[in-house]
Amino acid sequence: MVVAHATWSAPPPVLAAAALAELLFAQGALRLRRRGRADLASWDRAALFAVGLAVSLAALVTPIDSLGEDELLSLHMLQHVLIGDLGVALMVVAVRGPLLVFLLPAPALAAIARGPLRAVLSGLLRPRVAFVLWAANLAIWHVPFLYDYALSHPLVHDLEHACWVVAGLLVWTLLVDPGSHRRLSRGGRVALAAAMFACGQALTDVLVFAFHGLYPAYEGAYGISAHTDQQLAGVVMMVEQLLTLGTLVFVLLRPRLRPAHLATA
Repeated sequence: MVVAHATWSAPPPVLAAAALAELLFAQGALRLRRRGRADLASWDRAALFAVGLAVSLAALVTPIDSLGEDELLSLHMLQHVLIGDLGVALMVVAVRGPLLVFLLPAPALAAIARGPLRAVLSGLLRPRVAFVLWAANLAIWHVPFLYDYALSHPLVHDLEHACWVVAGLLVWTLLVDPGSHRRLSRGGRVALAAAMFACGQALTDVLVFAFHGLYPAYEGAYGISAHTDQQLAGVVMMVEQLLTLGTLVFVLLRPRLRPAHLATA
């Protein structure tokens, strides 16, 4: 039965978006290399970007999608954190520095700089705006009625996935600061990561400690009850955030922890 429902898919919009992302990265890296700055477009950057893109694709084309949509809430949660958190985080880290600017061809970059899109992006990347949008996305799409509605309406479900990706891009751009815009200090980035974890933990607590299943679309499958599946979804959210946000905070705080360690040695 697991094999019967574990289907692969190849949605054209998903494949097209992945191909475009890979093409933009490749041309940006080649342009830097032609300018003699291979150090800014190293192969480890390419590998990291490829892993991030593969993580996002895996969430949308492998059985994670089919089983998560039809059978298990925990796998659906895994899909969401992969496309809206882990995959996005890896790709943003990969393009930090001048490579970020070279991702877009010069004419497209000039058009953005002169057009209204620049003001829109600047507004969306204000820390309070980005965090509120991310937190609202997390809360709204987990309202049981909307969650089940999206499952039964493909276009709404696609919109939900797009919201996860966009919200993730906004907050991880602030957390990683790939363009060195310094919209947040180091302490501000740690605070943003802590606030995101707190929001995720609030959702985890609801899913884990609820006395019954909250999502009628999920009735349990493969020997896992609906209630246990819901609790597993909460654990998936918590573990993934611990790994991604925890790693980020460690990297941010490591330079300050090292002098303290040396002083006590």
